[in-house]
Amino acid sequence: MDAPVAVFAAQVHQESAWRADAVSHVGAQGLAQFMPATTKWIAGLHPDLASQQPFNPAWSFRALVTYDRWLYDRAPARYSPHDRMWVALRSYNGGLGHWQQEAASTGLAQPSRAQVDAACGKARRAAVHCKENLGYPHRILVVIQPRYLQWGPGL
Repeated sequence: MDAPVAVFAAQVHQESAWRADAVSHVGAQGLAQFMPATTKWIAGLHPDLASQQPFNPAWSFRALVTYDRWLYDRAPARYSPHDRMWVALRSYNGGLGHWQQEAASTGLAQPSRAQVDAACGKARRAAVHCKENLGYPHRILVVIQPRYLQWGPGL
């Protein structure tokens, strides 16, 4: 499998602690912790996801990987694979639109990932949410991913 398996495993670890029946206090469901509206939206990205089964581990894992890929493809192609995944994870956690607005708020034609991170809270996202949103990719890529490197490639 030519995919960052260790990253996906770390993300599931972070999202639900591998509990397929997990439900957050705000209503996110399953291993991937999708909100019901996201579950409905992501079902349209791939025919295998049309069943909308967030509590089914196979569906949930496929949906997480599909959504991560969709977000990764929208990160600047000039970024390294690590930085593109960082952007995908920030977007998974806090919304692609927020990341795009922060990129625009830098005033730069091609801001680096670090410059966009520094702009967190300077657009539509309230600054109070930046610690969590910036910590999310760090926790997955730096803290948790090493635990899963024996499962497959990482970033």
